Amino acid sequence: MNKEDLFFPLKQQLEGDVYTSNVQRIIYATDASSYREIPQAVCKPKSKEDIRQIITFAHQNKTSVIPRAGGTSLAGQVVGKGVVVDVSKYMNRILELNVKEKWVIVEPGVNLAELNQYLAPHGLQYGPETSTANRCCIGGMVGNNSCGLHSLIYGSAREHILEADCILSDGSNVLFKALSKDEFEAKCQGDAKSLETKIYQNIKKTLSDPENQASIRAEFPDPKVRRRNNGYAIDILLETEPFTEQGEQINVCKLLAGSEGTLAFSTSFKLNLIPLPPKHKGLVCAHFNSLQEAYLGNLIALKHQPGAIELMDDIIMNCTKENIEQRKNRFFIQGDPKAMLMIEFARDTQEEIEAIAQQLEADFRAANLGYHFPLVQGDAKIKQVWALRTAGLGLLSNIPGDRRSVTVIEDTAVAPEYLPDYMGEFDDILAGYGLSCVKYAHIATGEIHLRPLLNLKDEKDIELYHTIAKEIAALVKKYKGSLSGEHGDGRLRGEFIPFMLGERNYQLIKDLKRTWDPDNILNPGKIIDTPPITEKLRFLVGATKEFETTFDFSDQKGYLRAIEKCNGSGDCRKSAAIGGSMCPTYMATKDEDKTTRGRANILREFLTRSEKANPFDHQEIYEVLDLCLSCKACKAECPSNVDMAKFKAEFLQHYYEVHGVPFRAKLIAYLPQLNKLGRLVRPLTNYITNTALFKRSVGFAVERQVPKMSKLSLRQWYKKPIELNGKRKGKVYLFADEFTNDNESHIGVKAILLLNKLGYEVAIPKHRESGRTYLSKGLVKTAKEVATQNVKWLQPLVTAETPLLGIEPSAILAFRDEYPELVHDPQKEAAKELAQNTFMLDEFIAAEFEKGNIDSSLFITESKEIKLHGHCQQKAIASTAPTKKMLEIPKNYSVSEIPSGCCGMAGSFGYEKEHYELSQKIGELVLFPAVRQAKPEMLISAPGTSCRHHIKEGTGREALHPIEVLYEALD
Repeated sequence: MNKEDLFFPLKQQLEGDVYTSNVQRIIYATDASSYREIPQAVCKPKSKEDIRQIITFAHQNKTSVIPRAGGTSLAGQVVGKGVVVDVSKYMNRILELNVKEKWVIVEPGVNLAELNQYLAPHGLQYGPETSTANRCCIGGMVGNNSCGLHSLIYGSAREHILEADCILSDGSNVLFKALSKDEFEAKCQGDAKSLETKIYQNIKKTLSDPENQASIRAEFPDPKVRRRNNGYAIDILLETEPFTEQGEQINVCKLLAGSEGTLAFSTSFKLNLIPLPPKHKGLVCAHFNSLQEAYLGNLIALKHQPGAIELMDDIIMNCTKENIEQRKNRFFIQGDPKAMLMIEFARDTQEEIEAIAQQLEADFRAANLGYHFPLVQGDAKIKQVWALRTAGLGLLSNIPGDRRSVTVIEDTAVAPEYLPDYMGEFDDILAGYGLSCVKYAHIATGEIHLRPLLNLKDEKDIELYHTIAKEIAALVKKYKGSLSGEHGDGRLRGEFIPFMLGERNYQLIKDLKRTWDPDNILNPGKIIDTPPITEKLRFLVGATKEFETTFDFSDQKGYLRAIEKCNGSGDCRKSAAIGGSMCPTYMATKDEDKTTRGRANILREFLTRSEKANPFDHQEIYEVLDLCLSCKACKAECPSNVDMAKFKAEFLQHYYEVHGVPFRAKLIAYLPQLNKLGRLVRPLTNYITNTALFKRSVGFAVERQVPKMSKLSLRQWYKKPIELNGKRKGKVYLFADEFTNDNESHIGVKAILLLNKLGYEVAIPKHRESGRTYLSKGLVKTAKEVATQNVKWLQPLVTAETPLLGIEPSAILAFRDEYPELVHDPQKEAAKELAQNTFMLDEFIAAEFEKGNIDSSLFITESKEIKLHGHCQQKAIASTAPTKKMLEIPKNYSVSEIPSGCCGMAGSFGYEKEHYELSQKIGELVLFPAVRQAKPEMLISAPGTSCRHHIKEGTGREALHPIEVLYEALD
């Protein structure tokens, strides 16, 4: 029976979605781990009943159910061959909040950061906070027993789960919660046929046995290790009231925490909440000359009762130098420390923070540890420091080549006092194999994320992968630590649980699993009976395929390796509520296939495993990439700097070479050339292009207004440089981009007049269009010709003294972003030199103001409020900060930036009929509501031409280019 027929009954039964296509199955074949296994199907349930139906279906068809939420697991917990059940799209509601009693009931797909945003106005928070907070879900946190940054004071998910509403493996519904000794006994005496009764009976039988008790206490990790997550938490249940005097009430939820969806499918959780921390915070960022110094420094810092201590080594700090987003967050780093401890304190007054920081520094210096101890204060600055640390995982993917930092021994935890000795032996083991290791994360609780560099495409390194895991397991056991502190066992560490916990205890947890799930329906192959850790790895063994490309991917060692930089960390799954721009289509749809990660998975899969002679010849890739807006947000916000816009353009070039370029794509790509013809009959052109007949014939949405051509192009208006009346401060070249020149020449005119008024001579040099329209439609070879010609003509003219300025961000930033990777090798240095002297007009004016060359006295003094929407590519390649600074040159102008991502129009994307609704949906996430809420007297400003058109069509408000705003402010 084929998959469509097999799953047809389930599709009829579910309120939610069922997918059996290859594309969906491939996208869900991986998580953030090193594993890959194609599932049978993907389901997105909408209710508890849907989940019950899925489990019943699995029973009837002898398949399995794999619960999944954010898909950020690092040990392969959500990878398997059964039915993947993604709760993140629909089952993401906050059901009930009790502020007085400090608890909340949530569905498993609720995002952690969104939950804490919801709770903050009530002075409450959910304590455990992982580095993946902006995309992980509560279901996954409970499944992995996640901890996070402040586990030193908040503990793990296990400490905060009060109740769990679950569907058991037989389809029955059970509520687990704390029970008194008598209530527990009553559960054990329940209906003998009930699975719930059997579960309680198994717990009682197992934990009442004195030999079992002795074995558990002897073999499980030291209770001093707060982050311990090996096997099932029977050691925690053993210390409860039925089995230990003065123990707390038994709550089976503590067993579910860390069970990775292998025991039950939770449909909602009742969570304990805690007050928000004291308002005053400070971070002591202690710089050390060696890692050993940092390990010893951690013990000193712990004496001062911090809320968190995080370690970051020099490898990660060096990686942040090359990341566009993280470079801004390095402001506190002095020199090149070998290690850094970021030590956080939260107190009631700033004076307390400063006193602690001074005493801590004195203690460090007395112990001759460290050399620089800056105290970072203020929410914005502290957020930057933590952003630098939490970006560590993705940044490690930036190391070019096939050797990558791998998850295998990254989650070990020992008591902090043992860390200096433990790490010494750890380094010796790795050195014996000629390896070193990246080290970062939760040193306060004895857990450091340790990632050796291995090539999992090489059989020898795959063998070493297993060998290292085995030897480090022995070392962890020597120090009575936990092989998993917070990332879980999954299929990565399950092989070593019999050794870590002892064979007797392993049989106990196997018996527990068989009791809960006798038919092995729920997430099989995780924790117990796992396959060898070297099976079902993501990458194929052997040489990496090489492809001839138009873009130069040599700095990443080729197109495929650039794609493989996506490690699945899922940063692209942020919602609009969290902020940022990546990834707009996911924000609007909550669909995994519309994430950067999903697109990278599809590209990697078909390019490496295609049976076609030309692996680019796949409609599946074309369809998945079709909804990429090429906004460039991933290039900056993805810690791995995955540039999906560039990958898409390169793919389309190859795809079109097989299938030809569609008519509409040609029309848009060659728009600058067509405009030359259209200008000959401008009134007719403007009329025809806005008729419904024309729009339908070319595939545009009839609801859209096609931008009209200006009466005069900018080049027609500009004949020669205008003579300056006052002092000449310098000369600049203005790039008359194809959008400003033909459709909005009035902005270009105002730009020239503004610069002239400010004392700058403006010349429009000979140049071609920017090439942006060709890039957006995948005509990369044509864009290469354009870039080559522009570099040839402009590089001799443009210098630091005579820079090239641009008005439209997407056009002028092509010089800095794509041109150096497009031109032929002999021109690369020229392209890079040109890029260094190419700026948005906003950047130039803001810089000149900072130098004192432009004075506020040239502008009016009346007050104005401005709402600014930044352009996507501006945010990714440059910054909106200069635009804000420029707009505030007039003394009483104030600017607030709308916390929006992509506007949704994205060049031609929003004009295309099949994309119209999604485009509108993206606009409605943040931008449109913010504009509508703005007071009528407020100015709306946006540098991007498509952004301004979208704002006008979506809200009725006129948005001005920042240059227009500043021009109108001239006195």
